[in-house]
Parts: sequence; structure tokens; C-alpha cells
Amino acid sequence: MIPELACTAVAVCLYLNTLDADFCYDDSRAIKTNQDLLPETPWTNVLHDDFWGTLLTHSGSHKSYRPLCTLSFRLNHALGGLRPWGYHLVNVGLHGAVTGLFTALCGPLLRGPGGDGPPWSLLAGLLFASHPAHTEAVAGVVGRADVGAALFFLLSVFCYARHCGLRGGVLRCWAWMLGSLLCAAASMLWKEQGVTVLAVSAAYDLLLVQRLLMRQYVSPLFKHIQIPFSVAVLSCWGVFLLSARLYWMGNKPPNFSNSDNPAADSPHLLTRTLTFLHLPAANAWLLLFPDKLSFDWSMDAVPLVSALADWRNLQSLAFYFVYVLLAASSLANGKPIANGKPLPNGKHIANGNGYHPVLDANHNAPPENGAQKWLTDGAARPTAPPRRSPLPPAESVVAFSLSLLTLPFLPATNLFFYVGFVIAERVLYIPSMGFSLLVALGARGLYARWPSGGGRALLLGLCGGLVLLNGVRTVQRNSDWSNEENLYRSGISVNPAKAWGNLGNVLKNQAKMAEAERAYRNALFYRGNMADMLYNLGLLLQETERFPEALHYYRLAISSRPTLASAYLNTGIVLMNQGSLEEARRTFSTCAEIPDENLKDPHAHKSSVTSCLYNLGKLLHEQGLQEEALSVYQRAVHKMPRQFAPQSLFNMMGEAYMRLHRLEDAAHWYRESLRAKPDHIPAHLTYGKLLAAIGQKAEAEKYYLRAIQLDPTKGNCYMHYGQFLLELSRLEEAAAMAERAAELDSGEFDVVFSAAHMLRQASLNEAAERQYERAASLRPDYPAALMNLGAILHLNGKLPEAEAKYLRALRLKPDDAITRSNLRKLWNIMERQGLRTKAGSTG
Repeated sequence: MIPELACTAVAVCLYLNTLDADFCYDDSRAIKTNQDLLPETPWTNVLHDDFWGTLLTHSGSHKSYRPLCTLSFRLNHALGGLRPWGYHLVNVGLHGAVTGLFTALCGPLLRGPGGDGPPWSLLAGLLFASHPAHTEAVAGVVGRADVGAALFFLLSVFCYARHCGLRGGVLRCWAWMLGSLLCAAASMLWKEQGVTVLAVSAAYDLLLVQRLLMRQYVSPLFKHIQIPFSVAVLSCWGVFLLSARLYWMGNKPPNFSNSDNPAADSPHLLTRTLTFLHLPAANAWLLLFPDKLSFDWSMDAVPLVSALADWRNLQSLAFYFVYVLLAASSLANGKPIANGKPLPNGKHIANGNGYHPVLDANHNAPPENGAQKWLTDGAARPTAPPRRSPLPPAESVVAFSLSLLTLPFLPATNLFFYVGFVIAERVLYIPSMGFSLLVALGARGLYARWPSGGGRALLLGLCGGLVLLNGVRTVQRNSDWSNEENLYRSGISVNPAKAWGNLGNVLKNQAKMAEAERAYRNALFYRGNMADMLYNLGLLLQETERFPEALHYYRLAISSRPTLASAYLNTGIVLMNQGSLEEARRTFSTCAEIPDENLKDPHAHKSSVTSCLYNLGKLLHEQGLQEEALSVYQRAVHKMPRQFAPQSLFNMMGEAYMRLHRLEDAAHWYRESLRAKPDHIPAHLTYGKLLAAIGQKAEAEKYYLRAIQLDPTKGNCYMHYGQFLLELSRLEEAAAMAERAAELDSGEFDVVFSAAHMLRQASLNEAAERQYERAASLRPDYPAALMNLGAILHLNGKLPEAEAKYLRALRLKPDDAITRSNLRKLWNIMERQGLRTKAGSTG
């Protein structure tokens, strides 16, 4: 029990510095924006959606069905919201539990003859606890899928081992088998990889319990081998689980982009073959030398192996040579041992008398249950029960270690289906158990061969040094996962395009616009056709008011990915603000017709399409086309996803109905807007306006005052309230609201211009003149601002100044009848007063 507790403690301590880490990388989509975690979302949605919250049967789904992991996130969310601390605490606790269970599994496998020598299970557990490749699985919250799957993976193996140890007793024996099957299903429901525990359990039975050797596998027609019924049960359960999962996800494989797995997209068979053969060797290198780690290995992080002359083929050959050599020697040379000594003549123990590590607290195997032994054909043969189950030979443990290393990794090899990654460090979490067991087994072998003294001390020192180095590297790597900026900076050397692009997003959120722009341009230098990065750069340029450049990058993003709805949305917004209304209208309409099939994030796509329809409706509304606007708004309501915030859309529908004098419909949608977001200020203002129009003045005033209360710093609220007061002839109060509005939003033309109008209507002409002056300075080339400034100067008796403003307004809009009429009246007054005019300057 001491090795298990020690390894668990080390595993937890090494990851304590992740508890104050933020959400990073995939955590955002799996947790922060995943609607399945929210309390208002029915929990049953988790059973039908993938890990990212997309319906499993949707063509764009990732098909990663991990409901138990998602439910654990939902529980975290219910207890602590989006505070990362609780999520990281659960991950660290799970890692500690997995480490303890793995160490317990290794105990009987690594115990020396007679129990002599160091506790090698301690070394295996420490290697697993401290391996730096685990940081993605433990420090990254989404890695919980791998850690949770590993927990039930080990529980399934333990239950199966107990089943093997109790063969001969029917009820208890098959109760443990049932437990093993249920834990295997749970492991798969944490992550797909977990289903491979059934194959590992079968390998456990065949290699450690039955102790089958190579010659038995290759015997003609398997004459000397009888497959245990338990293994057949495991196989049937595996077929059932895989069939059920395939059916549940719609009987269709997922679709991945070529950047996720470039080799899978290669048209050349040689390139695909050589690259896929190289990837297991690259993963093995990460286990052996976990120095260069990265949050993402997609795109060009691992260049394609496209020629036989590529030196990496030698690395692949070396890997497979060592692997085959280990596998062949372990299966060919196994010599069963009883009580620490080889059996005479190397005879194989009968299948029913194999190794059953059902252990007590002292790692001792109890006596066999009863005097009968379970045989592969179900028959019972009386034998004298041994006092202790024999220990497995080292070769059998090597074979099992290779099975534990290989079988859980098989789904990631692209052997059966293409996967959505090149290398994923968290996928190595379960296979690294086999690696750690193999290293500890090798150390035990060296220890047994070296004479006591200096050699053994040196070996133990090297083992301790390896654990220490791994631990230091893990703690250091954890700091990379503390926040997204550190994480993306750490990945620049491995995947510069992805790392620079994501770093640009982080810097932009920190308002470091110049640094963010450099990061985006660096990303595009390495991979110029990344639609997301082109779009993000366009968004940054738009926010810094470099609109022509922004349009250029939005169009590049669209040409790179014609289904990128967000690029159409922002292109339309820029065009609308520039006055290119017809082009903006066409852009919004094109966006609205893009289907969401085969898209990686259909929720985000639907949100962008809904926003396009909202802006198209708003454009039509401003053009006075209210019926068309309402038709577009209704399409938006129909298309919007459940995470879309609809309050602005509902409010604009109310506005359109208001313009059509359909007041009851308008009132309905204003209330719907307030129901969707009770503190939505625009809906308070528009609903107040409607109430005032139907004579409910007192109720209307409550909504205006509530809007001011919600945000006392928003000048627009004071402006609307002032207009309401003006209609009630409460002129002094209206003027005060106008002055307050202009003071708060002195840089907002619409607010200042409206405030000037209100002051003029309240006959406060001097105050109105100041606000018209401010409005004209905000938009010096806007004819209406100049005309109104001229009019108030005219009223205030400042005739030459008024003339100058009228003339400038006419230069900008020569056919404006009101300005011409006012100017003629002004000239008449100036002539009567003997003032010189510029009457000839208008033509």
C-alpha cells in the first residue's frame, strides 16, 4: 500500500501549480461556450451531443461521444460556474487516483522472486506520475476525458483480474466479469479510446493467466490453444459497444479539415503510408524524450514523409525493429516460474493454473478457492490447491506491457479510420502505462543481473534521477499551461502558424493591437491560406478603423473558405458603414444561404448567419422597407441557435411593427426582448416610446427611468427621456436631460445632434447653438449638421456666421430646398440691415 500512496502523493504534488491555471485552448469550446453545461439546457442533451456540444448526427460533428466527461464538466459548472480552479482540482484528483491504481496493478507484475529487491512498482508508478507528456491531459481541462477513461480502464482490468482469480466459483466470478464489462463501457463513455481495455483484458488473460507463447499462436489450426470463454465474452461486448456507438453517431465517420491531418488528405499512397508508419515512432520518441512538447501538432508541425530517402524512415525502421524484437522474444521465450523458480523442463502451466493476482494488502495472492480448477472448456478437474499463485515470467510481463502500450494507441494510428490530429500528447496518457511498466521491468532485469554493490546503487540512482528530471520538466511544462499566452508562446517552435495565430487572439483581447497584428502576420507568413487568421486580422483592422485593409482580408478569408459566415457578416457591416448599401445587402443575403453541413462549429456558423439576417433586416428597416425587414427578421428567428442572444433581434422586430403602426405586435416583441434580457436598455427605451404613444405616460416614464438606472453613464437614455419630457411640455426637465446626454456622450454625433434639437425646441437657443457647433465639429461634412447650425445662428442673430454655414451646406448638398429657402430669408434680413451678402456664390 505504501508505493500506491507514495505515487499518488507525488502525482498530486507535481500538478499543484495547475490549480490556479486558467482555461486554455480547447477548454474554451468544450466548457466556456458549451451550452450543454448550462443549467437551463436539459441534461439529456449530453446523451445526444458530442464533446463540443454539437448534435452527434450533424454532418459537422466531431463524433467524439464522451457524455460522462461532459457530465463531470456540468457538475463543475453547477458547483463553481466558470471558475477554473474547481475544474483543475478534479483533474489533479483523477490523475492521483489513476496513478495509485496503476501502481497497484504493477505490484504483483514487478515483484521479484520471493518478494526480494526494491519495490519496482514504485518506479513504474513514479514514472507514470511524473511523465511530462501527461501535462496536456492533466493541466488542460479537456484532458479529463483521457484521465477519466484511464480510471475506469484500470478498474475494468482489476475487475477482470479478480474474475480470473475466482474461476471455479460461478456467482462471484461472473459478478466481477460484469463489473469489468460495465467499467469498460464507462471508460469508452469518458473517451472512445477506453473501449480498448477489452483487448487489454484479453491480453492479460492470454499472456499472464493462460501464458500462451508464440509457438501456440502459430500452431496449425491452433490445435494447442483453447480460447477462454471469458475472452469470447470480452469480444462480444466489444462488438456490441462499437456497434452501438457507430449507430448512435449516425453511422457516419467524422469529417476533418486537411490541416487537422494533412497525411490523410494527401493524394499519394506512398506519402500516406510512410507518414502513418512514422507517426507511432514520433509518439514513442515523445515518451522516451519528452523535451519538445506542444499544445498542437497539426498542420506542418510534423512534415509529411513523402519519399523513401527521407531520413525519418530510418527512425521508423529502428522503432519497428525494436518493437518486433521485444514482442517476438517475449512471446517465444517465456518460461513460467513457480514460487520464483522456473518449472522443470520449461513445461507450461495448465490454463486453469495460471497467474491470478487477486491481492491482499501485503501484495500476497490468497489460496485458490476450493479444490477444483476452471478449465477452458468449462470442465472441472480436482487438483491440490497451491498455497500461492506462481509469479508471471518476465517475458509474459513484457508482452503484456507491449499490449498495454500498443492496444490503447491503435485508434490513433489511422489504421482503421482517419483521425482529426497528427500527434496528440493526451492520447499517450493510457499507453504510457505500458511504457512505464516496460521501463520498470527493464530496470528490474538489470538489477537482477548486476552483482550487488556499486552497479545496483548506480542503477537505482539513475532511476531516481530519471524520475526527478521528469518531475522538473512536468512542473515547468505546467507553467506553460497556466494561461493561453504562455501556452501559445511555448508552441511557436513546433507549430508556428497555429501558435502565432492563437497568440494574436490573446494579444488582441489584451488590447495590444500592434503586437496582435504582428502575430497574425507571422502566422500568415508560415501558412498564408488560413481563413481564420485572415478573418482575425481583418477584424483587428476593422476595429482600428482601417476599413479598406479589413475588407481585403475578409475577402481573402472568404476565398480561402467560402463557408466562413463571420467573414461575410463583417464584410457586410463595413460596406454598410461605408454607404455601399446594395453590396452590403448582397453580402448579407449570400451569407444567409450558406448551409451548415460539414462545418466544424455549426453553432458559431448559425450565430453568424443569424447576425447577417439581423443586419440585413436593419438595413431594410433604415431604408423604410418594413415588410421586407420583418420577413428577414422572422427568418433570423427561425435560424438562430439556442446560444444566440435574441434581445436586439426581438427589439428590432418591435421597431419594424411600430413603423407599420401594428402596435400590439410591436408591444409583444418589445416584451419578448425584455424577457430574453431584462436589463436590455434599447428595449426599455423603445417600449417606453410605444407606451407613450398609446397614452400610458406614467408607465412609459417608468421604463425611461429604469433605462437610466441600468446605465447612468449612457447619454442615449437621457436623450430619449428628454424627448419624452419635451412631448409633455416639461421643458426645463427636458433641457436638463439634453444637456446631460450631450455631456456624457460628447463624442457621439447622434446624441449631440438630438440634444441640440431638444434644446432648440425648448427655446434654449444659446445652449442649442453650443450643441449644434459640437455636432458640426464631429461631422464637418454632414450637410444637415451645417444647415441646422446655420438655422440656430440665424435665430440667434449671428447672420454672417449663419450665411457661411448655409453656403457650406449647399456646397455639400446643392439641391437642398430647405437650406436654399432659409438662405434667401437670411439674405432678405441682411439686406434690410444693410449687411453685405454673398448672394452670387450659390449660382
